[in-house]
Amino acid sequence: MNKPTALATTCALVLAAVGLSACGSPEQPQVEGPAPSPTQARGPVYVSDTLGHPLTRPTGFGLTEFSSVSGLSWRSWGAAKAVATGRLRGMWCIPHCPRNGYPATIELSRLQRRENVSYYTFATVRSAHLPPRDTDDLSAVRLPLPEP
Repeated sequence: MNKPTALATTCALVLAAVGLSACGSPEQPQVEGPAPSPTQARGPVYVSDTLGHPLTRPTGFGLTEFSSVSGLSWRSWGAAKAVATGRLRGMWCIPHCPRNGYPATIELSRLQRRENVSYYTFATVRSAHLPPRDTDDLSAVRLPLPEP
């Protein structure tokens, strides 16, 4: 064996021995104390429209690229869930949509903090006039969240 190969082999064996010995304890980590509670919303609370604009208690906004809500009247805002009633319109009802859309209830949830504000990141829309094939699309809408 030549010297560079013998030296490399010796170094590899020494490193392997060091790596396998006393680098850590085989014991399990100890967990103490209560789990942290979920963060509460502090500061302003927003919802982002499809273009990423932050809105607070909006009267209307683009929910998805194919549907929007308007005429919103908020029953709650700023808590874990925000609830409003209003009108729903979408590409799914063209050409038979009523001019001002269908009555609907929208619920925003899953608050996420970004620095000193919070954003709703999930929406559920309920409407008796929503076609069954589109119900799933609007029962679990992920809303845009600005990058930190």
